[in-house]
Amino acid sequence: MAHPDPCTAVARAALIPDVLPPTFQSSVLLTISYPNGQEVLLGNTLTAEAAREEPEIVFMPLSLSPEQADVPAPVDADGQGTDAPVGEVAYTLAMVDPDAPGRDDPRFRCFRHWLITGLKAPPRTASRTASPYALKTEPATTPYRPPGPRPASGLHRYTFLLWQEPSTTETLRLPADAPEYGAALEERRSWDPVAFGEKYGLKLVGATYFLLQAPPAEDD
Repeated sequence: MAHPDPCTAVARAALIPDVLPPTFQSSVLLTISYPNGQEVLLGNTLTAEAAREEPEIVFMPLSLSPEQADVPAPVDADGQGTDAPVGEVAYTLAMVDPDAPGRDDPRFRCFRHWLITGLKAPPRTASRTASPYALKTEPATTPYRPPGPRPASGLHRYTFLLWQEPSTTETLRLPADAPEYGAALEERRSWDPVAFGEKYGLKLVGATYFLLQAPPAEDD
């Protein structure tokens, strides 16, 4: 069965240009899987409770069948294939809310919910019971913060971005004074994922998102 086109899906949701650059081209199918079995599938609706715990990450190349897609094919800065050993390719993932505090008033765009570097594909194996989840080789730079939209703030588009890291020998480690280590509410606001990727030489290769409706206004 053909996979939905991530570029079409994110463009339809106006995540281009709200989060992603107009030049975005997806080469990796990104799936986010929560411990309760809920998955992020390019625009499905989840509840805050369903997204409460840190999820697992699955990625595979769009150009291969699921049986062939053990790991994403590495690409260079121009999106072309490279000869880098696939087992050494590392990725960075972010989760952001471009609709903070609300879509009609996104003055905190983007709110950074999660940032983790050093993701690697699981080992190749013929076992049907092997885990498909990416290996988290580094602790999260920004710890996972579950969605908690303000009451009456409308529909939020929680977006996951996947970048390929530039080095095939070392995973990305941010400087100790990088603002991305900030975990407080105020330190997560108004983060620019495109500028972040450009700063560290990352190649944006995948994206997905889910929708979450904020709760109604609280009673006075």
